[in-house]
Amino acid sequence: MTGAPPPPLLRDKDHGAPSAFTPESLLREAQRQKGAECVTVPEICLLDPDGDIVRRLCAQGRARRHAGWVCYHTEMWVFDLEGYQIGVVGCAVGASFAVLVAEEMFASGCRLLISITSSGQITSQGAPPFFIVIDRAWRDEGTSYHYLPPSDWCAAPHGLLQRLHGAFDTGPRVLTGATWTTDAPFRETETAIAAARARGILAVEMEAAALYAFATARGRDVICLAHVTNQMGTIEGDFEKGDANGTADALLLLLQVITRLR
Repeated sequence: MTGAPPPPLLRDKDHGAPSAFTPESLLREAQRQKGAECVTVPEICLLDPDGDIVRRLCAQGRARRHAGWVCYHTEMWVFDLEGYQIGVVGCAVGASFAVLVAEEMFASGCRLLISITSSGQITSQGAPPFFIVIDRAWRDEGTSYHYLPPSDWCAAPHGLLQRLHGAFDTGPRVLTGATWTTDAPFRETETAIAAARARGILAVEMEAAALYAFATARGRDVICLAHVTNQMGTIEGDFEKGDANGTADALLLLLQVITRLR
């Protein structure tokens, strides 16, 4: 007597096979439809799921729209950070959306992608806000399983982590550790939280496992950071990010990462 078949998420996957639908073909047709020129994006790109960085840069007049970015779902903005040209997309929240944009970024000329996402504290490491360099992420989402075979964790590119060692001696507080990537933020039950704590997980977010699976499968340079801003609304006065909605610290951290990795 055989057991029940695996769920559809784990069936019919050939992780080594090429995709019939590619970011290059989508971008080609989007350029044709929109009459846009083929313009590469900056080699360094940023995912800003909360959108706070994009909003601040635009309000300050520091960002310009990238005319050659033809993704149907987002806008890319370009800004200068101490001589580095950065392409940033805001509000790409969740694993599938983040990886869709990441695929298109790398197909458009990106060489290094950094994600800075807000997250909820799981294991207490002091009062938020602070940051985590995510060294591995628990795969409690769906996107990563389309890129890599089933496993518990997706890890950051080892070489990038090594180069970031000692990069954060000044500036905002930065830890290195594990997070839990979920597709369902309003289903973080006490049972799931306790299990995450038992695994040594520091925070919960919505993108890292999928982005690291994409990075591993495609051989791309991706590093994910969690901005721990809250205790999941369990206290009053939660979700405070700090100065300018945390963007001042986030941009300083971004510069520290880029300086080491580029």
